[in-house]
Amino acid sequence: MHLLLTSGGITNPSIHDALVELLGKPIAESRALCVPTAMWGHPMLGPTSVRGSVTGEPPWHMPRLGWESVGVLELTALPSIGEERWVPWVREADVLLVDGGDATYLCHWMRESGLFDLMPSLSDTVWVGVSAGSMVMTPRIGDDFVSWPSAPDDRTLGVVDFSIFPHLDHESMPENTLANAERWAAGIEGSSYAIDEQTAIKVTNGTTEVISEGHWKAFPA
Repeated sequence: MHLLLTSGGITNPSIHDALVELLGKPIAESRALCVPTAMWGHPMLGPTSVRGSVTGEPPWHMPRLGWESVGVLELTALPSIGEERWVPWVREADVLLVDGGDATYLCHWMRESGLFDLMPSLSDTVWVGVSAGSMVMTPRIGDDFVSWPSAPDDRTLGVVDFSIFPHLDHESMPENTLANAERWAAGIEGSSYAIDEQTAIKVTNGTTEVISEGHWKAFPA
């Protein structure tokens, strides 16, 4: 699986070009599935947020990038319908557009649904994460970003070997300063990145590359 881990989605031409490169074909020839599951686990989000995510309304625009087709994959429903139904849907998709919310809730449902177990076989699929949709791929998110009351701890899937502090210097998140990112990084085992809305981290074939038209900082282990 190819990863494009973002804070705010496909927000500039550089990130857009990275997405097309990972797809290996135009967006207009690519099939997408939106995954809004993480939103249900965050106390500040709900039905209106999910609607915006899947319809591509501001500030969520990814479903309206011009895909050949767009569908919705709700992970909480998958255990009740059987793998024979949903696995083909995932295999037919070129890209999973995984929105934000609570990363520990998303991690829980990726395991419960069986999607995490399927991922190693999705060698050509692109995963585009936004905020929690990116953080779920890391080993830990830090206690500051855990908002789901049932989360046992801050651990997530550990697909990549670094953690992510998203929404750096976001105007509506005054607590997401570089100083707070540095404090957060000091409590995270391993390397990490603080990234703003104009930055993405591309991971493919064992190589990690920062794509940015904005601000970011790497914190070594």
